[in-house]
Amino acid sequence: MAKTVDKDRKAKIAEMQRQSKAADRRRTLTIVGAALVVVALMGGAVTYAIVSDDNRVPGGELAALGVSAAAASCDPVTSDPATGGGKHVEGTVKYPTVPPSSGSHNGTPEYPNRGFYTAGDRPQMEKLVHNLEHGYTILWYDGSASAKQLATLKAIGKKANASADAKEKFIVSSWDTAYGAFPAGKHFALSHWSADPKDVKKQTGHRELCGDVSGATVESFIKAYPQTSAPEVGAQ
Repeated sequence: MAKTVDKDRKAKIAEMQRQSKAADRRRTLTIVGAALVVVALMGGAVTYAIVSDDNRVPGGELAALGVSAAAASCDPVTSDPATGGGKHVEGTVKYPTVPPSSGSHNGTPEYPNRGFYTAGDRPQMEKLVHNLEHGYTILWYDGSASAKQLATLKAIGKKANASADAKEKFIVSSWDTAYGAFPAGKHFALSHWSADPKDVKKQTGHRELCGDVSGATVESFIKAYPQTSAPEVGAQ
């Protein structure tokens, strides 16, 4: 009889210990979850502050913003066969390159151009590809961008849009990883859809992927591929 009572007592103790451990795990998960929410909110608050407060945005000439071209760890510019000219579609498009430099696209481009977009308000990818067809250059950034880099990106967007080469046709946008991942070590990318002014049917997409933010790289890119080099130059 005593052995049975002792066995029951041990079973009750084991059950109490199990329940206690389970409760501890739930508390730990709750704390970790709350911490992650706080971190996400803080990150969102930092981004919002940068976007809304121009005092955080650095000044200076475009080529002087961010790191030098040599320090940006950029790959050579690629030239991609252009496709999808004038082809409007509904829904999602699977683009062959990251980021896209041409392709089928939504019938309505993003307009008017606000210049800088976060992960929370970025336009649909298919809309932005339509912008490329109209002569826009897009500078994409991934989720690793620091507060300082975000401020530099916004400054680059302003300077590029004020230049004769981009002339209000330059967009900085958060990259949507649903369309693929940037190559290892690359966190920023430029894309443009160009056309031969003598024969608009001759079209090419251009991309440049970098490890850091460089205004000098952006300046070189938009000079090489200005807003006047596009399949639909006169469109907004």
